[in-house]
Amino acid sequence: MRPMKPTPAELEILAVLWRLGEGTVRQVHAELELVRPTGYTTVLKLMQIMAEKGLVVRDESERAHVYRPAARKEETQRQLVGDMLERVFQGSAAQMVLQAVSHKRATKRELAEIRRMLDEYEGGKR
Repeated sequence: MRPMKPTPAELEILAVLWRLGEGTVRQVHAELELVRPTGYTTVLKLMQIMAEKGLVVRDESERAHVYRPAARKEETQRQLVGDMLERVFQGSAAQMVLQAVSHKRATKRELAEIRRMLDEYEGGKR
């Protein structure tokens, strides 16, 4: 069974866990506090819900439970993009890419990466 889609607040927690690899509620809370004030109990409750939803895996073997993402960042991104592709762009990858690059100017490095991926795709390597 695929994990449920994360909410924006859950994505913020996942971003911290992807960066750290794993972490306790206290560690995640400290990272989120660097961006904006966030209550410890709010982070705790969200992480408990995320465990129930299958978004994170909780190791309860230590006194302070350690959480880690249930899926790799790329897997979650692929799931969310696929959902948005169908719901917003009626399956048109071209329209989604055009909107993405027109919304925020891509760097030269990003454009080179996009070209490389398109070349691989056209060459049947993907």
